[in-house]
Amino acid sequence: MMSALEKKSPLETRLEALAIPASGFGAARKDALARLSAMGLPGRRDEYWRWTNPAELNAPAPVPAKAFEITDEAPLFGAVERLKVVFVDGVFDAEASDDLALAGVEISRLADAPEVNWASGLYGALEAAGQTPVARPFSVLNTAAATDGVLIRVTGQAAKPVNLVYVHKSEVSDPILHHVIKLEEGAEITILENGPAGARFNKVMEVDVGKGARFHHIRAQGRDHERRAVTGIFARVAEGALFKSFTLTVNGALTRNECVIDIVGDDAVAHVAGAALGDGATGDFLHDDTVFVTHGAERGESRQVFKKVLKHGAIGTFQGKILVKQGAQKTDGYQISQSLLLDDDSQFLAKPELEIYADDVKCSHGSTTGAIDETALFYLRSRGVPLDEAQGLLVLSFLADAIEEIEAEELRDEIVSRLEAWLNRHRD
Repeated sequence: MMSALEKKSPLETRLEALAIPASGFGAARKDALARLSAMGLPGRRDEYWRWTNPAELNAPAPVPAKAFEITDEAPLFGAVERLKVVFVDGVFDAEASDDLALAGVEISRLADAPEVNWASGLYGALEAAGQTPVARPFSVLNTAAATDGVLIRVTGQAAKPVNLVYVHKSEVSDPILHHVIKLEEGAEITILENGPAGARFNKVMEVDVGKGARFHHIRAQGRDHERRAVTGIFARVAEGALFKSFTLTVNGALTRNECVIDIVGDDAVAHVAGAALGDGATGDFLHDDTVFVTHGAERGESRQVFKKVLKHGAIGTFQGKILVKQGAQKTDGYQISQSLLLDDDSQFLAKPELEIYADDVKCSHGSTTGAIDETALFYLRSRGVPLDEAQGLLVLSFLADAIEEIEAEELRDEIVSRLEAWLNRHRD
């Protein structure tokens, strides 16, 4: 006879290991649980999970991961004037955080949110809309079970960036964070994110960009070698608004970043970019970018620019789609995914897609995989540049298109300096 445990589904055992919050956005959480029960957790047979094994994300408990102590670098974004919001193993740390008062911005903690507040109509709404036509179960799980996060309402131009800092201390921490960000008409903010967060990390960010508003997002994932993470960004971009997101990922055993953008207003712009560097010599490395951009209005512009540098058996994947709905004329959509393989052991898997139902559009996609250009390498070496330095210069040149998506020069320089430091540490 089968035991009761053997009869349970993976979803049932996963949910039993969680403590679903009893208050705050109860209706949205209840709806998410119902949707999750209907779709279940993903498996390798699911089309969008065939290259990324979700078993460790499905498990009731995370694989223990040692916290990585950083002693050779100053804190990321430390030289930038910013407002810090710190989470330690998924719990807001008031002492380590700055005062949450900021001109042009209202910031509160998800765990303290009353049942009815300005975010009541947003929490889980963009995530739910982003489940069609592709199910994203871990984001649904997040909406149901998130225990903390921030609610940010931007009413004007933020006086300085808001930096969400994630600290990993416990080897078995399993944080689930959910952020809701709303930009009112004409508002502007820059959100910075950095830190490994936990042994296993599930994070969702819902961003509602109002008419003429501007949203900038720069995040860095690392440097824990054993980190496992699944993240989701769900954005709605109104008329004349701008959404820009850049992600730098180094190290990590498994990282799955999903981004779902819905362009609903005319003349809106949405750019999403990423640079990933993986070295299998320091542990498993699998990095997965899955992006879905929908154009539902006229004269919209979207860009997807993803670059991955891989060696020693590291694996990178990209799944990106541009959907142009009927009537979304004058759409300008561009998608590029490229990998630089520094040896014969690594691999890059890509699935670019276009689906177009309007007849006056300009859309393109491309994907390439290759090694370092030997001619360019020879040119640099012939002019006295040492081999390691020459390879590093060519890697940075390869990543440049993605990094250029960061508008602020000081933030762009900060990311480049971290890339240079990674390359120096991982010289063969």
